[in-house]
Amino acid sequence: MNAAVLFGLGTMIAWGFWIAFGNVASSTMDPETAAFVSYAAATVVTGIYVVVSDASFVVTNRGMMFAGAAGVAAAVGVVSTFVGVTVGPTSIVSTIGGMYFITAAVIGVIAFGESMTLTKAAGIGLALIAIVVINQ
Repeated sequence: MNAAVLFGLGTMIAWGFWIAFGNVASSTMDPETAAFVSYAAATVVTGIYVVVSDASFVVTNRGMMFAGAAGVAAAVGVVSTFVGVTVGPTSIVSTIGGMYFITAAVIGVIAFGESMTLTKAAGIGLALIAIVVINQ
């Protein structure tokens, strides 16, 4: 198994636990506070990982700008998720939220010059159909 698939599976499993545990947290406390606690814990764990790994502390202006923007997007996503599971089923919120790759693919094509292949377009189309189907 190649490393990309291994890390992809790790992401899938970890984010599955994140949303399931976030659902419980959001049903037992204010969802915005639960989101804050979740990301505070993530910040601590990530910080420890950076310190004990061979990660470089060298930063660039462009890297800082995009990392900051990614953090803002992550914050909006976590609050949306935690509030979402308090107003609707986790199965719907997590399935639609898991379709974030649609947004990433479109941004990649529009902003970063990635090619839009027929296969990518078909995948995006099928994902959009899945969103409609899951809501029925």
